Amino acid sequence: MGSHDGEADELPPPPPVRSDMVPIKAEYVVGESPPNMPVKPKRVPMARPGVGRKGQSIHLYSNHFEVSVNGPEDFFFHYHVNLKFEDGRPVDGKGIGRKVMDKLQQTYHSELSNKDFAYDGEKSLFTVGALPQKKHEFTVVLEEASTGKTAANGSPGGDDSPGGGDRKRVKRLYQLKTFKVEISFAAKIPMSAIGQVIRGEESKNSLEALRVLDIILRQHSAKQGLLVVRQSFFHNNPSNLVDLGGGVMGCRGFHSSFSGTQSGLSLNIDVSTTMIVKPGPVIDFLIANQKVDHPSRINWQKAKSALRSLRIKTIHYNAEFKIIGLSEKNCKEQTFPLKQRNGNHGECDTNEITVYDYYKKKGIQLQHSGDLPCINAGKQKSPTYFPMELCRLLPLQRYTKALSTLQRSSLVEKSRQKPQERMTVIDDALQRSNYSSDSMLRSCGISIAPKFTQIEGRVLQAPKLKAGNGEDIFTRNGRWNFTNKKLIQTCSVDKWAVVNFSARCNVRNLIRDLIRNASAKGIQMDQPLDVVEENPSMRRAAVSRRVDDMFEQIKSKLPGAPKFLLCLLPERKICEIYGPWKRKCLADYGIVTQCLAPMRVNDPYLFNLLMKINAKLGGLNSLLQIETSLAIPHVSKVPTIILGMDVSHGHPGQSDRPSIAAVVSSRQWPHISKYRASVHTQSPRLEMMSSLFKPQGTDDCGLIRESLLDFYTSSGNRKPENIIIFRDGVSESQFTQVINIELDQIIEACKFLDEKWSPKFTVIVAQKNHHTRFFQTGSPDNVPPGTVVDNVVCHPRNFDFYMCAHAGMIGTTRPTHYHVLRDEIGFSADEMQEFVHSLSYVYQRSTTAISVAAPIRYAHLAAAQVGTFLKYEEMTDASSSQGGHTSVGSAPVPELPRLDEKVRSSMFFC
Repeated sequence: MGSHDGEADELPPPPPVRSDMVPIKAEYVVGESPPNMPVKPKRVPMARPGVGRKGQSIHLYSNHFEVSVNGPEDFFFHYHVNLKFEDGRPVDGKGIGRKVMDKLQQTYHSELSNKDFAYDGEKSLFTVGALPQKKHEFTVVLEEASTGKTAANGSPGGDDSPGGGDRKRVKRLYQLKTFKVEISFAAKIPMSAIGQVIRGEESKNSLEALRVLDIILRQHSAKQGLLVVRQSFFHNNPSNLVDLGGGVMGCRGFHSSFSGTQSGLSLNIDVSTTMIVKPGPVIDFLIANQKVDHPSRINWQKAKSALRSLRIKTIHYNAEFKIIGLSEKNCKEQTFPLKQRNGNHGECDTNEITVYDYYKKKGIQLQHSGDLPCINAGKQKSPTYFPMELCRLLPLQRYTKALSTLQRSSLVEKSRQKPQERMTVIDDALQRSNYSSDSMLRSCGISIAPKFTQIEGRVLQAPKLKAGNGEDIFTRNGRWNFTNKKLIQTCSVDKWAVVNFSARCNVRNLIRDLIRNASAKGIQMDQPLDVVEENPSMRRAAVSRRVDDMFEQIKSKLPGAPKFLLCLLPERKICEIYGPWKRKCLADYGIVTQCLAPMRVNDPYLFNLLMKINAKLGGLNSLLQIETSLAIPHVSKVPTIILGMDVSHGHPGQSDRPSIAAVVSSRQWPHISKYRASVHTQSPRLEMMSSLFKPQGTDDCGLIRESLLDFYTSSGNRKPENIIIFRDGVSESQFTQVINIELDQIIEACKFLDEKWSPKFTVIVAQKNHHTRFFQTGSPDNVPPGTVVDNVVCHPRNFDFYMCAHAGMIGTTRPTHYHVLRDEIGFSADEMQEFVHSLSYVYQRSTTAISVAAPIRYAHLAAAQVGTFLKYEEMTDASSSQGGHTSVGSAPVPELPRLDEKVRSSMFFC
C-alpha cells in the first residue's frame, strides 16, 4: 500500500457511506474528551402519541387538495446549470435564465431526448429520467428587445444619427445575444421518495423530491407570465390590485405548495398578497411615493434608491430597460457624446449634446422633464439616458421597502376575505392554474382532486375564569367581560404623575374618569402628584431633548421619584417619542409607565388601560379556575416554568437592523398567568437564538439564567422540575436546530446553575405563517373558538395540531399550527391541546381569547417594545456600551440597555 505524508496506510479503507446518511456533528473538541466517548445522537421531532378525543365534533373543509401519484418507479435527475455570456462572464441578472432555458428547450429539443424539464430560474434543472449525457454544452441565441445595452458612446437608445432609417432602429432594438449553457449531472432522486414524505419518514431525498414538485408549480406559473414569489403567484389583473398609497399597491395572488399529510400527498392552495410598485409614469410614482405635490419637491437621493433595479418601458421606442440610477445633472444640462456622419467616406464626428436637445432634434418635445434628472438605464461607465416623462414602470414589480403604519393597516384591511369569499377565490385559483395541462406534472403521474378536503375537527370547551371576590367569569364565543366584577389581584396606584407631551386633551377629566373606573374594578388609585405639561418651546426640538427636558421638570416638580407615570402622546401611541420615553423610564430610572394617545377616550378604553396598568404594577386581572384549584395536569402539582421565545427582525428594507431575541418566563408558580421578560440583540436576520447561554468566567449572561433565578425566588425557592418551551417563528427546516442547538444551550444554563439538576423538557413550536385554513361546512361563519384539528391535514408521523383558540371577527380565521418537538413530561394529546388552549385565556391585556399561547404573544410584545429603545441611527453605528456580540462579517451589534432592577421582573411589556 502507498503512504500519505510518510505515514504507512495500515488500516483498510472505511466502508462506503450510504447516500441517505446525515453526518452527526461531534459534540466534543478533539483532545479534550476521551476518544472513546460516544457521540451524542441527534434529537429528532417526536412521534404523535395518539389523537385527541375531547371536545364537540365539527365538520370542516380545508384548503388542501388530495394528490395521487402514479409514477413513483422513476427517478428525478438533478442537473447543475451554468449560464455564461459569449465572453465567459457569468449571467447574474434575474429573469434572464428562464428566457435562455425556454429557448434552449425549443432549439435543442431532440438533443435532450424530447424531455421536459423543471428549471428553478437559477442553477438547478430537473428531468424525469436521465438526459442522454452527463454533461451537455449548448449555445443559445436570444433575440431580445434592448435591455439597455447600448453603443459605448452612451447616446440614448444606442448609436444613432438623425435621418437613420427605421430599419436601423429596429435592428438596434432587437439585439442578438449569445449565451453558453453548461448542463451537468448533479444527483439522482428516486420518485419513490415522495412515498417517504407521506409516511413521515423525511430524508434528504424526500425533501428534494417535494422541492422538485414545488419547482414544477413555479415554472408552470412563470411560463404564464405571473410574478413568482417563492411559492406564491400573482396575475397582472386590475381586479387583484388595491392602492395602498405612496406609489405602492397590494397585489392578490395565490399560494400553491405540496406537502405530506396523514391522508397522503396534498396540494395546499391559499390566497396570498404581495406589494408591488404602482405601474405607470415614473414621475407619478415618485410624487406618490414621497407624498409631494410637484416634481420640483422630489428628493432625488430618495428617488434614486426607490427606483434602482426597477424595469421601465420607454414610450418612444416601446422597449424595456432596467434602471441603474439617475443622471448627475438635469435633462437640459446633461450631455453625452453623439456620433454623426460627416459625409466623408462614412467617417464620424463626435459632438457633445444635451439629452434635451437630442430629443428636440428627434422631434420629441419634452413637456416637463427639462429640469429633472434623466433615468440612466445603461451602465455606470456607459450610461443610457432617458427623460423622465418618456418612461413608464412595468407592472408586477415587487416593492421590497418597509411599509408605513398606514400602508400596513390599509393592506390588512383591504386583503381581508370572509370564509365563503376565500373559498370561492381558492376554487377559482385551482381551476385557472390548470395544473392538469402541465406536461411535467403529467410525466410524474400526478393528478389533483378538484374538491376541498373534508375533515372532522373538535371544539374544546372554554376554560372557566376567576375574577375578584372569588366570582366566576363565564366566557362566551371566546369573549368575556368584567361588568359588575372586580379584578382578581389589584395593585395600588400611588406616587404617580401625568406627563403630557402636547396632546390636546382635557387632562382633568381624563384623570377623574380613570380614578372612577379604577375604583369600580377594585384598584386603589390616588390623585396624581402633578400634571407635567411639556414646555411649548420644546415641541419642535429633537426627541431626546424633549424627553430629557420632561425628566428635568419631573425632578423639580415632584417630591421624590414617582412609582408610575401616565404619559400622554400627541397624534398616535407609537410615535417617535415612544421609544426614547420607554427607554428613559424603564432602563434609566426603573419607573413603570403607560402611554396613551387620548383621541377617543371612553370607559371601555379606560378599562383596557387599567388592565395594562394593573398587570404592569404587579396585579392580575383574572386567573384560570384550574390555576386557582391546582388542576392543570403536569403543571399544578410539580414546579413548572413556561418559557415563550421569539426573535423579531427589522421590517423589509431594514437589513442592518439587529434582530431582537426575547424570552418571557412564568413566575410565582403555581401561577401560569404571570410573566417577566429578558431581551437581547443579536445579528440581523439570525433566526436561531444566540444568547440563551453565555458563560463569562464564573457567570452566565444568557437569557435563560435570569428566568430560572427569578422563578426560583418568586416560587418559594423551588427549582422547576418541568420546563415547557414555546418557540415562535421557526420553519420546519429549523426544528432540529431548536431541539439540538437551542435546547442544549438551555440545558447548559441549567447545569451551570446546578450540575446535579435535571429538569424534564417539553418543546413546542408555534407557527402562524402558513397557508392552511378551515371552513365550516354549511355555515358562512368562521370556525368557532376552541376548534382543534389533529388529523387528515396534519403531519403523517410527528406530533402536531392546528388550533383556532380565538373568535375570528374579521376575514378568515388563521389557525396556529403547533408542533410538539419533544415531550419528556409526558402529556397525552388531549392534555397538550387543552393546556395550549388554556394559555390563550391568560393574556392580561384583553377580555378575549387570543390566537396564540400568551407567552409567545408576550415575547413579541417585549421584543417590539425594547426594540424601540434602539434608534435607527444607532443601529448602523458599531459602537456599543457593552461591546455587543459581533455578527459574522459585519459591525458589532449594539447592545440593548439593561432594564433597571425595579422593573426587571414586571410585566412592563403588557
